[in-house]
Amino acid sequence: MSTVRFEAAAASAVAALGPQRARTLAALLEQGRSAEYAASEFPSPRTSGQIRELYRAAHAEEMSGAVAAAYLRGFSAAWSDRSGEAEVRTVWSGPSTPGVPGRSTARVLTEVVRAARTELLAMSYSARPYRPLLQALSEATARGVEVHIVVETLEGAGRLLDGPEPAAAFRSVAGVRLWHWPPDRRDHPSARQHAKLAVADRQVLFLGSANLTESGVRRNLEAGIVIRGGTAPERAAEHILALMRLGILQPLPTS
Repeated sequence: MSTVRFEAAAASAVAALGPQRARTLAALLEQGRSAEYAASEFPSPRTSGQIRELYRAAHAEEMSGAVAAAYLRGFSAAWSDRSGEAEVRTVWSGPSTPGVPGRSTARVLTEVVRAARTELLAMSYSARPYRPLLQALSEATARGVEVHIVVETLEGAGRLLDGPEPAAAFRSVAGVRLWHWPPDRRDHPSARQHAKLAVADRQVLFLGSANLTESGVRRNLEAGIVIRGGTAPERAAEHILALMRLGILQPLPTS
């Protein structure tokens, strides 16, 4: 029996979902989950329609869930192996709309931290203690991950920040290395350390508008992207490390 229709549907689904989420869909197929259940796991009109077509094609071609899952994993692997291929996903915190469900920045950020196995680089303008993030960072340092966090300082921010030093948010995390951009290394007195990102193992990059505060990662209307694969994560990490190596970014005093 021909599988042309299913193969076309599988290719479209992987292109829309990306390889990681396509593997999640493969697991649902293997578990015997219904089309409606699977579509509800990826709630956007475009992906829901493609998932339903995938199920219709599998049914029309009398394909079992296990076989359909194997096909889908194969397409996902091929997609992941494309040279320089990057998976890019948007992240919205705050109100959801029918086509773009809000996905907590806090959840995505902690996922990036937990994905790190050797190196994690992060940058934030402001920072306040946020327990789930601090827990993820503590787990990272405990498993041997080198964690470097660049923050703004009260001095560097002028009068634009108040309260405790942003670096104080991470005092409870053993092993974190804190960095700053000293005012005397800035080309202009009004320059600020305003980057907000996290890079795990030079393979996953999160870029967003949110500061590392509870309001930033949970409550505010914020936007960002997660990039998996491709050259962007590695380039971002290389740039941060070069700024450290050149002394533009410097270690924060511990006291």
